[in-house]
Amino acid sequence: MGIRFILMVNKQGQTRLAQYYEWLTLEERRALEGEIVRKCLARNEQQCSFVEHRNYKIVYRRYASLFFLVGVDNDENELAILEFIHLLVETMDRHFGNVCELDIMFHLEKAHFMLEEMVMNGCIVETSKAQILTPVQLLEKTS
Repeated sequence: MGIRFILMVNKQGQTRLAQYYEWLTLEERRALEGEIVRKCLARNEQQCSFVEHRNYKIVYRRYASLFFLVGVDNDENELAILEFIHLLVETMDRHFGNVCELDIMFHLEKAHFMLEEMVMNGCIVETSKAQILTPVQLLEKTS
């Protein structure tokens, strides 16, 4: 398993989306999120987008007012994860039209659905934007 968790956090450090691929108690998740968010948000633009924390490697990227943080195993390729983050943002952009924090807040189930189409059990299984968005669009048509 490569990806352990995916977080979307705003500039104030509030978690807007959290998806875990390993079991952690609620207290462990809260503590982990707080530590990671403080560590990543305190870094400046000139520093690299990789941070080691506990037994994870955190790969993050900022898009507008949202930080996308991905916790992976230490042997995972950081550049591949940065590419995955970019694919996730492009997919959400295509669906929402320039995705922002409010899109995630008001359409949380769609954001989770897109993530579930892309990642299964911590492994990236789909990278085609069209294939990722087809079930979401079908879901919208039926409702």
